Parts: sequence; C-alpha cells; structure tokens
Amino acid sequence: MDYLEINRANWNARVPVHVGSDFYDVEGFRKGHDPLRPFELAEVGEVAGRRLAHLQCHFGLDTLAWARRGAEVTGLDFSEAAVEEARAIAADCGIPATFVTADVYDAARALGGRTYDIVYTGVGALVWLPDLARWAATVASLLAPGGFLYLAEFHPVADVLDDETGTTVTYDYFARGPHVWEDVHSYTGSGELDHPTSVQFQHGLGEVVSAVAAAGLRLDFLHEHDHTLFPRFATLVADGSAYRLPEGAPRMPLMYSLRATKPYK
Repeated sequence: MDYLEINRANWNARVPVHVGSDFYDVEGFRKGHDPLRPFELAEVGEVAGRRLAHLQCHFGLDTLAWARRGAEVTGLDFSEAAVEEARAIAADCGIPATFVTADVYDAARALGGRTYDIVYTGVGALVWLPDLARWAATVASLLAPGGFLYLAEFHPVADVLDDETGTTVTYDYFARGPHVWEDVHSYTGSGELDHPTSVQFQHGLGEVVSAVAAAGLRLDFLHEHDHTLFPRFATLVADGSAYRLPEGAPRMPLMYSLRATKPYK
C-alpha cells in the first residue's frame, strides 16, 4: 500500500472543499481573523523577527497568521493543491511567505538545508505519519541551536472513546495501524471528496515524547488541555471557539501541546 500517494490524493481533494468551508473561514482570515488558538500564542510567545517553519501546513492559514505576527515563515505540505492555494492567499493578503511542496520526511532537502528558530506543527498532523522517530529527527535537523519544536495536537486518549458520548473505551489505544478509512466527507462537514480513501497511524503520547527525546531535543513542557477544536463527541458543548465536556462532568484530556528545544553544543 502506497500510503503517501493515497493520502496525497485525498488531501488534494480536500483543498477546494476546505477553502470554501465555514470551518476554515478563508474570507474571515482575509479580513484579519486570527485562526491561532490562545494557548498556542501564549506557549509559543513572541515570534517577530524569528524564522518559523510550519510542517504539514495544509493551505497555510496558521502559517500566514504567524507571519502577520512578524515571523519569517516557510510552510511545507505534500499537497500540490494546498501549496498553490497557500501561495494565492498569501499574495491576495499581501503577506510575505514561502511555501514548498514536499513530503515532511524530505523537508531538510526540500528546504535547502536552512535552519529555523521555531518548527511549528500539529492539530491533526501526526496521524498521517507512520514513523515518528524519523519525523522527530527531521524536526531536529531543521532547528538552529537554541530553537524549538512546538507541537499542538489532539490527545490520543480521545481516539479510544466511543464517537457519540466519549465515555466508553471502544478502540484500542495501542493499535498503531495502518488504518484505512473510506469517507466521502471531510471534517469540515461540507462537500464530497473525489478521493475518499485515507491511511492513518495512531501514536500514543509516550511514543511522541520518546521520539522527540531520542532526536536530541530537550523537553520544555508537555501540557494537556481539557478542550478541543470541534465537537469530537456529541456531548461536548461550545465554549467560544473551543469545545468542552459539560460543566460538572469529569474532565479528560482532549488536546496536548509540547515544546522541546535543540540544545547548544
């Protein structure tokens, strides 16, 4: 199974659906809406004048949001359609940015050996990667000494629970995959995909942290969050732009964020 080409076709098909969706609200972004989450802004900190690489950037709204905050940004994605759209949005908004088409594992070569102060990634990115050790080594090669990886992701605990209530353990936490999915609809809830097949890989929290440590990065923090970005379970309630379990219900981690620094030698 060529997971990469299957997923590339799937994500190329998602681009026009996502660009036209309320979920991404591209028109709102053009008018100045900031898609970055408050906890990300607090944890990443000041980015003005810093070189930032966004891996698996899709069509670049988060990438360009960091550019609006003063970062010198480069976005990388394996979808040609996504990169083309990212460049178009950047030009339309007058935001300086570089976008490159490449598989994330080939990022060091595709980015010409350049290094960055910040490598930013996440929000549904790791599930598409079969080898986290290789991913973390790639991240480390992109970082300048003293630079850091910032990862914000959906918590793997949420993936083992039933889809309706989120209260019953239904799926195997240690079933890494590959998992083949057939779904003509994307998570944006609008439009149908011409290429509905995708291949995904589950990664536990221990696997993520171990891969980052093995790549020689020093863990600065691992934060778990009791909210997520979409109604993952029918029981979740909206709280501004986030979704949480109802007040009084036992809380569980729905997202996590991690920062790890490349030490000076």
